[in-house]
This record gives sequence, C-alpha cells and structure tokens, in this order.
Amino acid sequence: MGRRARRDMRSRREPRPEVRDEAVQARPAGMHPTLAPKLKVWVVLADQVQFGYGRAQLLRAIDDLGSIRKAAAQFGMSYRRVWGYLQELEAAAGFPFLARRVGGWGHGGAALTPEGRAFLTQYEAFRDQVETLAQQHFAVCFPAPR
Repeated sequence: MGRRARRDMRSRREPRPEVRDEAVQARPAGMHPTLAPKLKVWVVLADQVQFGYGRAQLLRAIDDLGSIRKAAAQFGMSYRRVWGYLQELEAAAGFPFLARRVGGWGHGGAALTPEGRAFLTQYEAFRDQVETLAQQHFAVCFPAPR
C-alpha cells in the first residue's frame, strides 16, 4: 500500500484525540492577554524513562476503554509501541501499572492496578500544582500592559 493510500485511509478514521499540554486554560487576572506559559511536566524514572502528560492520557485511555489495543488505536499508535512503553515503564517503576487479562477478542483487557492508579493520580495532582504556580509567577513577571 502506497503512502497516498495510507494517508487517505488515515483521513477517514476518527480524529486523533488532542495530545497537548493544557498549560493555560483560564487566564488569571492581571496576566498579559497575548502571552501564556506552557510547561511540560515530566517525572523521570530510573534516570531514563520519562512519564508526562501524553503518557498519562494513554494510561487513562487504557483504563477507560479496558483495552491496550483500543487505546493505542485512539492515539494513532501501534499496539507494539504501547506494549513496549508499558514494559519499559513498569521495569523502571518497579511495579505493574496495568493488570492484564489475556483472552483474545472480547475476553481480554487491561485496567490500572491500585499502584498505577495512585501514581497517575499523584502525577496529575503534581502537574496541576506546578501549572498553577507557573501561572501565578508568570502573571507577576509578565503583567498586563496598562
């Protein structure tokens, strides 16, 4: 299958979910109207594996959909790439993020483990706090023109 055919097939699929940092949603009072901070908040495990917003969304999607394959498809990723990332993440963290059920079509699945859910919740809370502080400091450093 040529590039053009693959590109045409891709355009017929559902749109990819937006994977981006949501650094600024609501602009605090006093902040410059045309400037905004944008942060990428990562947690590094074992000095090599980065865990950030996109991968947090991927884990949430796996948990919500109950399937690694469905989440991979939703993000336009291959199952193999997601599987490799999950193995790398779990090896670096030292605990399983997902409980997997083998079973083939309609019988298998995946869900966050209690440890995986706690890690994801802690990451999201940390990220939210960092972004709130960044917006506050940004408003001080870049005040709105008078």
